[in-house]
Amino acid sequence: MTLLYIRGLAPYQPGDNGTDVIINEVHFNRTALDTYNYRLYTNGTLSNGTNCFLAFQRFRPHMFDENGTFINGTSCYAPINAIGQHASLGLAYALMFVITIFLSLRNLRKHSRSYLPHDRRWNIVSRRLKWCWLIFVAVCGAISCFMSIDVDRNYLQSAPLILQSVFYTLLTPGLMAAVWEAVRHWARWQTRQIHDRDPYAFTKASTRSWQETLLPILFYVLALLNFILTVPRSWSAIELQRSEEQQTLTPAQWQQTPAGAIYRYKPRPSSLVGQLLFYLNAAPSQFLLAIAILGIKIGYAIASAFDWTLSPLKYDVQSAWIYGLGYTPALLIILLFNICGYCELNEDKALIAQRGELESALANDEGIGQRNPPWWKKQRLRSFAREITGRGSPIDRDREDMARYVEMGIIKPQEQSGDRVMGVSEVNKEEPGVTTRQATSTTFEDDGSESPLDHIEYVVQPERSASPQPIPGGRNI
Repeated sequence: MTLLYIRGLAPYQPGDNGTDVIINEVHFNRTALDTYNYRLYTNGTLSNGTNCFLAFQRFRPHMFDENGTFINGTSCYAPINAIGQHASLGLAYALMFVITIFLSLRNLRKHSRSYLPHDRRWNIVSRRLKWCWLIFVAVCGAISCFMSIDVDRNYLQSAPLILQSVFYTLLTPGLMAAVWEAVRHWARWQTRQIHDRDPYAFTKASTRSWQETLLPILFYVLALLNFILTVPRSWSAIELQRSEEQQTLTPAQWQQTPAGAIYRYKPRPSSLVGQLLFYLNAAPSQFLLAIAILGIKIGYAIASAFDWTLSPLKYDVQSAWIYGLGYTPALLIILLFNICGYCELNEDKALIAQRGELESALANDEGIGQRNPPWWKKQRLRSFAREITGRGSPIDRDREDMARYVEMGIIKPQEQSGDRVMGVSEVNKEEPGVTTRQATSTTFEDDGSESPLDHIEYVVQPERSASPQPIPGGRNI
């Protein structure tokens, strides 16, 4: 079909002579216009298929007849319109996407840190993939929304519309990959917690490892197929929206793409009702909400593939459709995961805390590790020190000193020989003299204060006899 004819040719306004024509109050040589194949179209543009200039209202280009060049010309693809509702919403959404980039980077830094020794079974890359996909989605959303500003301001659509459409198209597979990685890593985190409590929990042979290997491969194969059907193709036809007739139906690739997206999230349990209830009860609420929001976006993608008036590729589509059902679900999923990531602990820290709780519970069951009062610890240490050093307490030492130095003198009675009885004079003999001496020693109490202890020594003086007694091994006294 002839696109230029559908767009409509406008007749020239006659000038002063047969070769003179007037375009927006500017005189042109018709022969020169025909030579360089310039035509005037009903949308107010003067174009030859290569160069295009605006020729209405304040736009008055001038052409040199000798070489066909223009001065004071404004390109048809210049942003001459004011910022409207579409561009204002695009700017607001772009700023929100930029903010979510920093939130995702913060959570990526938080959850990517390792506080435990490296274990090949629990690769740290699995934690990062969800945040990397969310950052990718936020970048695509920010670029697409920023491009919507020029889409709203341009008189004729060009590269900004293509960039907006390309990066908008990347939102859907990116969001699906983010939700997929979030759910997959959550299952891996549950496995890690169970394995940490019981290393032999997964020794029994099952299809779990086979599913964990095959399902990611199947998902990314279908995601790559989705990407191939949409992105690597010619986007030039998207620019041709200069008239209602040029806005044709979406290509067949777009109509085939959503089928794979639904199939990836279609469960195939043995009992549909039972498995559905199981998933609703066992899965975290954030994943159920994320899948529901993602389903809204996929539903809009399917509807827009068959109805051009809803398509985000249409430059003047209603803002409620593209922002309400296109960009808002992506933004909500990013915010949902970031809020949950901010509230959750780092996995290694959570595992360390769980190990501490488990050890405390086991110790309490066995009676180990119960806390004792402060006095028990001090008295225990003192007793332990006395046992090692062999030294008693100050009170014990005082008792030993009393037993060692206090000698009670006992008067030895005179021996009787035969029937001889001790006389009164002998009984009244001078008793041995007893002298005393008081000594004071200072000891330290347990609290550090000094207390004097009195020691009394008793010394018994032996009897004095008239004749000196020999001392064995010594001299006579």
